[in-house]
Amino acid sequence: MQKQDLNVAFKDYNPNQLMFLPPSLEELIPVHHPGRIVYQIIERIDLSEVYSRYSENGSSSYHPKLLLKVLVYGYLENCYSSRKLEKAVRENIVFMWLAGMQRPDHHTINRFRSERLRDVIGDIFAQVVLLLHEEGLLDIKEVYTDGTKIEANANRYTFVWGKAIKKSKERISSQLQELWNYAGSVASAELGTEEPDFVNPNAENVSRTIEKINQALEGKAVDKKVKQKLGYAQKNWPAKLEEYAQKEEVLAGRNSYSKTDPDATFMRMKEDHMRNGQLKPAYNLQLSTHGRFVVNYSLHPNPNDTLTLKPHLHQYYGFYPSCCTADAGYGSEENYCFLEQNRIEAYVKYNTFHKELRQESKSKKVHGLLENLYYDPQKDHYICPMGQAMKPSGESTGKTSTGFVQHYRHYAAKNCQGCPLAASCRPGAGNKTLRVNTRLQQQKTRAKQRLTSEQGVQKRRQRATDVEPVFADFKHNKGRARFMLRGAEKVAIETGLIAIAHNLAKMAG
Repeated sequence: MQKQDLNVAFKDYNPNQLMFLPPSLEELIPVHHPGRIVYQIIERIDLSEVYSRYSENGSSSYHPKLLLKVLVYGYLENCYSSRKLEKAVRENIVFMWLAGMQRPDHHTINRFRSERLRDVIGDIFAQVVLLLHEEGLLDIKEVYTDGTKIEANANRYTFVWGKAIKKSKERISSQLQELWNYAGSVASAELGTEEPDFVNPNAENVSRTIEKINQALEGKAVDKKVKQKLGYAQKNWPAKLEEYAQKEEVLAGRNSYSKTDPDATFMRMKEDHMRNGQLKPAYNLQLSTHGRFVVNYSLHPNPNDTLTLKPHLHQYYGFYPSCCTADAGYGSEENYCFLEQNRIEAYVKYNTFHKELRQESKSKKVHGLLENLYYDPQKDHYICPMGQAMKPSGESTGKTSTGFVQHYRHYAAKNCQGCPLAASCRPGAGNKTLRVNTRLQQQKTRAKQRLTSEQGVQKRRQRATDVEPVFADFKHNKGRARFMLRGAEKVAIETGLIAIAHNLAKMAG
């Protein structure tokens, strides 16, 4: 046994020492600790919407402020599991103080998060943002918007594709028509002249058609393979079409969904460890920030950012921001019109913005670019690189997936045969033609003037340093590859909690 040096002085150590006046848990927490920020902000929030979700009957419940403080501080400390939160309120001093020494179990915490906060987390987040705005920490009138894809907590290999369903229905329709034509060649009198609808088959119509074909072929010499196909069709096709109808209802216009999280859509991801852009079930997360605070968030099922700007800004604070800065993913005619109509000063790039800037710095122009062709507004024609006038040749309209109508004017050259620039100026054979969206061209011109101004350059730089670190915090600093919860409503709750925790951590920092 090692001898103890009796000349060494140690502090008195007795874990079982009793205290006459036990210290308060609050005294053990530093003055500027993030837990105090969580406590102070949640105390100032109106949770009457949450209170209304509790019944007056039955036993007493844990206070919503207690559970919300535990959740927000847990997300702030990268603790998302309800079981880990249950352990924390029993062992961690800050959690014990926030919970008032009460000990909700993981079922209570998870039920509060997934049920009690449904449809009200957005209002709670808005109250936090407005409190921070009152404190002068952020400005809700000037925002920087961007989007990213967050992987869903769903199986990556159990998915449903809309195109596969469409092809399967077309195959059934084609084979049904072949059976009908065969029956018509064998027993045209018994079959009749009225043809069923082969374009949009459903379970009821297919069952009726197959039954009619069987009745017409009864007692006739029928090919053995046709009999087998009719038997297979009668047994399987109606059930398959009912299954396809149910899947199309879940798709609701999307291209795909995951079987384990039907609200998640398969999107091409960038954060894969191989950086090869794999398709995974995900949600498109849109954030608007100011000063690296999150001022607005929204989740979308479509992978394209172009279609998310309008619904993202629609759920603002009863008004639109006065200034919005975004990248080229949002630069569409519909979005420019929306921003102009609502008097939002837009610093939004379009897809060819940087390409045009590079072309301006070069002496050699690309002849195929519309921006490099001279337009005479008085005569309403373009001048091709060889000096030939391209006059109007007609008009047309197009419609986007959201129903937005676009108007085009067509211009055509008279004779491009033998032109030395033809190979680089026009694709394929024939004379050069242009399809010009006049309104979009005017919007791009105004956007370019704003973006290249001194203020526009500053806005573009600020966007990169403002919103990108927030996304890094959401995806990497939180240490989370996926959401904890499944379903769009529950994922929205979790996103709101993350956004609140991020803002309070930024405030505490």
